Amino acid sequence: MLRLLKWLVLLGVAGLGLGYWFTRPATLDPLAMDGLQGDAEAGALVFAAGGCASCHAAPDATGEAKLILAGGHAFPSDFGTFYAPNISPDPTQGIGGWQAVDLANAMLFGTSPTGQHYYPAFPYTSYDRTSMKDIADLWAYMQTLPASETPSKAHDVSFPFSIRASLGGWKLLFAGSEPTAVEPTNAEMQRGQYLVEVLGHCGECHTSRNALGGVNYDAWLGGAPNPSGQGRIPNITPAALDWSEADLVEYFTSGFTPDFDSAGGEMAAVVENLAKLPESDRAAIAAYLKMVPPVE
Repeated sequence: MLRLLKWLVLLGVAGLGLGYWFTRPATLDPLAMDGLQGDAEAGALVFAAGGCASCHAAPDATGEAKLILAGGHAFPSDFGTFYAPNISPDPTQGIGGWQAVDLANAMLFGTSPTGQHYYPAFPYTSYDRTSMKDIADLWAYMQTLPASETPSKAHDVSFPFSIRASLGGWKLLFAGSEPTAVEPTNAEMQRGQYLVEVLGHCGECHTSRNALGGVNYDAWLGGAPNPSGQGRIPNITPAALDWSEADLVEYFTSGFTPDFDSAGGEMAAVVENLAKLPESDRAAIAAYLKMVPPVE
């Protein structure tokens, strides 16, 4: 009986070890970004496409103050409330002590510089296909932004979701995204796919999720309950959005719909970001949305 107990303990320890090995935080080689020169001007467009200020600026920030990435924006969910951290260049409260490879690890793998899993409230399950050049450009641009000494606010997440190690299993199930069923037929649609699926992370809000918080790719961009509990985030597939490509480009530029309504709520911030992109990018997004499989 004692021998059997010992074997069970050994098997349990071995199982835990294997579990940790398969779910440990992934990282790049520390030298992966060396020699990759970032362009801050190009990085400003990556910053806009990714909506970085919309989440990481102070909740009531306006104008130039939106470039002070002090954090504090709340994101309610079924698992608790998450707060955007300070990602300004401040060396103590922000990410001033990071290297470019640390930003790459955060975006591609959801891994912190200290080797912890990030919660997927930070949309690394979309950002994980970001090009290394775009990350280098984004990093170069972020170095030009003002620093903030505002401490990051701790997430309000209860047990068992407060155990970050468990996120390794979640990532094993739901991270490592692949392109959707959309097959781009030209360079414009390919660019639109990259902007919508990766940098713009549109599916994070406009697609429903399963009970564990994984994106339901079978209903891609088909709408979802609003995490705040108020209303529903709309279906933006051709089944529900019958605007022309020109209508979509105008909306992404001015915020005005074909019915002369205007973007409101979180979408107003999205339009503000999209308006900073070249018109060709807005046209590429529109072309992509017109080819998305309809979700009734």
